[in-house]
Amino acid sequence: MQFAQRLQPLQFNVFAEMDRAKAAALGVGQQLIDLSLGSSDLPTEAHVLEAIAQSLDDQTTHGYLLFNGTQAFRQAAADWYEQKFGIKVDPETEVLPLIGSQEGTAHLPLALLNPGDFALLLDPGYPSHAGGVYLASGQIYPMALLAENGFLPVLADIPAPVVAQSKMMVLSYPHNPTAAIAPLAFFQEAVAFCQQHNIVLVHDFPYVDLVFAETAGIGKSFPQSLVPSILQADPEKSVSIEFFTLSKSYNMGGFRIGYAIGNAELIKALRHIKAAVDFNQYRGILNGAIAALTGPQAGVKNTVATFRQRRDAFVNALHRIGWQVPSPQATMYIWAKLPSPWQNNSVEFCTQLVKQTGVAASPGAGFGKSGEGYVRFALVHEPPLLQTAVERIAKFL
Repeated sequence: MQFAQRLQPLQFNVFAEMDRAKAAALGVGQQLIDLSLGSSDLPTEAHVLEAIAQSLDDQTTHGYLLFNGTQAFRQAAADWYEQKFGIKVDPETEVLPLIGSQEGTAHLPLALLNPGDFALLLDPGYPSHAGGVYLASGQIYPMALLAENGFLPVLADIPAPVVAQSKMMVLSYPHNPTAAIAPLAFFQEAVAFCQQHNIVLVHDFPYVDLVFAETAGIGKSFPQSLVPSILQADPEKSVSIEFFTLSKSYNMGGFRIGYAIGNAELIKALRHIKAAVDFNQYRGILNGAIAALTGPQAGVKNTVATFRQRRDAFVNALHRIGWQVPSPQATMYIWAKLPSPWQNNSVEFCTQLVKQTGVAASPGAGFGKSGEGYVRFALVHEPPLLQTAVERIAKFL
C-alpha cells in the first residue's frame, strides 16, 4: 500500500518509543513508577459522576447529539468564562463543544492552513499542536522558548518572510512542558502582533486552574483566576480562540470533554471541520461537565493543593540529592535541566533511567528541538512514591 506523504512526519514519536522502553522494563521485572504521562490520578468529583449516572437511565440521551442539543453545556461554558474572567461570551456563536482541547488544536489547522502556510508553534510544545499542522500540509516555524526569556517566545525574532506566510500562532500558558506562566502584557503583545499581520491566535489553556497561590500578581487578572485568558487581551475576540478541557481542573481526562471559545468566525470554521469528522460525545458526559462547571468548586481547590504538595515533595527531594531544579508556579510538571553527562541526550537518559530503575519520565527532545537537555516529570503519584522515585534516580545518577 502507498500512504499519503502527510503521515511521514507523524511516524516518529518519542513517546511511543518510551512506551516500548517501559514495556521492556516491566518485562525484566522492574517495578514501574510512571512519571511520563500528564494524566491525573485523582478521582472525578462525586456530583459529576452522579450527573452522568443519572443520564444513563434517560433513553433520550442514547441517540446522536447534534449542535443544538449541546445548548445547555455551551451556556454553562459561557457563564464559567464570564465569572472567571469578566468576558462576555455568546453561547450560540462563540462556544463549541470538543472531545478534549486536543481535538480543537489538531483540527483547527485544517480550517486555516493551505499547503505551505506557516504555523508559529512553541518549541518545546505539546506534540498534537505540530501534528495538526502536518495533517493540514502546513509548515512549522518553531518559536524557541529559553529559560533566560522566562520560556516566552521573542516575537521580534520571527523572520519577516515567515511572518508573511503565517496563518496561525499557537500559545499555551501555563505551559506544558516547561510549567512557565505568561503575564497579560505578553498576551497583549501577541494579540497586537497577530492583528498587525493577520494571523489567528490560538491559545491552548488546559492548566488555567493548576496555578499555585504564590503566582498571584503576575499580571492583571480577575479574582477567580491567577493567570489571564487570551480573551482578556483580546476582549473583542478579533483574532483569538481559546481551548479549555475539563481533564485537568476537574480530573475528567477519560471522559474527553472540552470546548473552544472565541471569535465567532473561527468557531464556525472549526464547527464545519467537526461536522465532517464526528458527532458530539454522549449527552451524559456533557451533563457531567455542566455539573462540574456550575457545581461546587472545592474539588478544584483540593486538586491544586494536592499538586502543590507533590511539587514541594519532589523538588525538595531532588534538591537533597544535589539536583537543583526550579519550583514551578503552575501545572503538574517539573521541567528539569539534565545533569552531566546527559545534557544533550534526553532520550537516552529516559531510556536508561526506566531500564535501570523503573522510573519513567518524558525526554525534553520529545517536545521539540529546544526541549533537548531537559526532562519532564509528571507529578501523578502521592509524595511517598515520588520520594521513592527520587531515591532511585539518585542511585542511577
